[in-house]
Amino acid sequence: MSIEHAVSVASPVAAVAPEARAPATIRCFDPATLEPLGEVPVTPPAEVVERIARARRAQARWAETSFDERRRVLGLLLEHVTSHADELAALVVRDSGKTRENAMLGEIWPVCEKIRYTLAHGEKHLRPERRSAGIFPHKRAVVLYQPLGVIGIICPWNYPLQNVLGPTIPALFAGNAVVVKVSEWTAWSSARIQAVFDAVLRAAGHDTDLVQIVNGYGDTGAALVSGGVDKIVFTGSVENGRRVLAESARTLTPVVLELGGKDAFIVCDDADLEQAAHAALAGAFIACGQNCLAAERMLVFDAVYERFVTRVTELAATLRVGASPLPGAGAGSAGARAEAPVDLGAITSTAQLAIIERLVADAVARGARVLTGGRRGSAPGLFYEPTVLEGCTPDMAILQEETFGPIICLVRVADEAEAIATANATRFGLSATVMTRDRARAERMARAIVAGGTSVNDFGLTYMAMDLPFGGVRNSGFGRLNGREGLRACTNPKAVLYDRLPFGMPAKLYPVGRFDYELARSAIQALYAPGLGKKLAGAWQALRTVVRARRAVGGTP
Repeated sequence: MSIEHAVSVASPVAAVAPEARAPATIRCFDPATLEPLGEVPVTPPAEVVERIARARRAQARWAETSFDERRRVLGLLLEHVTSHADELAALVVRDSGKTRENAMLGEIWPVCEKIRYTLAHGEKHLRPERRSAGIFPHKRAVVLYQPLGVIGIICPWNYPLQNVLGPTIPALFAGNAVVVKVSEWTAWSSARIQAVFDAVLRAAGHDTDLVQIVNGYGDTGAALVSGGVDKIVFTGSVENGRRVLAESARTLTPVVLELGGKDAFIVCDDADLEQAAHAALAGAFIACGQNCLAAERMLVFDAVYERFVTRVTELAATLRVGASPLPGAGAGSAGARAEAPVDLGAITSTAQLAIIERLVADAVARGARVLTGGRRGSAPGLFYEPTVLEGCTPDMAILQEETFGPIICLVRVADEAEAIATANATRFGLSATVMTRDRARAERMARAIVAGGTSVNDFGLTYMAMDLPFGGVRNSGFGRLNGREGLRACTNPKAVLYDRLPFGMPAKLYPVGRFDYELARSAIQALYAPGLGKKLAGAWQALRTVVRARRAVGGTP
């Protein structure tokens, strides 16, 4: 993302923002305090290609390991993450600006659950799978799920730890090596995350080149896409997803694209409104709304609209915004962190803060009413108040573009039919939420919403149910993470047909015989013609053809 037009030269952030950089480094800062965190070396494109080559050499040995060995390595990874959970959460807080609570629940918890799921179910989904051999009863059909080789992962900035470990876990368990390009906005934490993998792999006796993290800007990402990896997993914006897809087309490198969303949150007239209000706050304000699953459009039935709006506004107005406290924060900018817990932390990048301000201003100019919030926070960091907007209409950019900010956009709908039509009136299709006490209605609406997933009476839990696939449709991308689909996406599903009953007689197609066409035609009718009579006629014709062919070979007229 460019910030050339989003931040003035006089801005205190401009001096430490990633785009204002020395050519070979990324200058990192704490979004909540504007404290400089240091500089991270950029990985030049030529080095990216060399790193991929190193990963491929390490992967050759890793591919031969057993599932037991891979479970041992992931078990060590789980042990490391749980043992260092406080440290890793604090790392994420400083690099992204989010709260400690969100770092623990939004980063540490999903990583631990992903590892637990993979340990328990990974082998089941990746071991050779028996399939039907169809019309060949003398054969045995098997699908082998073999590793692809080296998988490249390109991460966004909103979840610095989880976005790296989440796709790396299934890639490793499937037998691949991984090279990860992290966002320039959260590059500071990459060295510590690399150290996690290095410590685990060394302890297990494996090559640390199996997982490598690179840093940089667009040219570093482009080098990863076209530098010889066997697949790319990209998470980010639609625009950058298009760039990745275009670059990958040059080398025919397959991709998984997990892009943006404009998820609908539907409150039906029979919903538990207290439950719905708290789920709405979670959907809009987790990670300050910097979440691909964020509930960016609140579609509320007319019958409960006023009561729901009143309760959501009351709750949102009480939320505290500021720098999340960290243990041992010293003097200076770090010491400016709050002593008491806060509800919302900082926006991670100056560019994203400018987008939020633009979209809210456009909505207000077109008639939306700000019920609470609607401004930057008063602290010196990159804060934006939790905001409730009423009267949002389709002509407003905020209902069309991904906001990625702490904004509740309220839309009044008459009934179920209008709710479904409005939910589907978007170029996105990542996820949705339906709040209703009616099970039949929930199932009906979940089927009707065009999206990769739908949660009923909870926000976002489809992602944490790790056996479910995760991904989107339309401009939200394609391919799937999580579940057996996510594990198998890291493999080449190879079809193999073995002998079950070796006949020792080759299938002779050449040279073509005088009766071959007639025999093939009658055999196809015997197998596939509709109705028993036609099948029997085909079988009888095939038998007659075989007899004629044998007589011709034997010289019998």
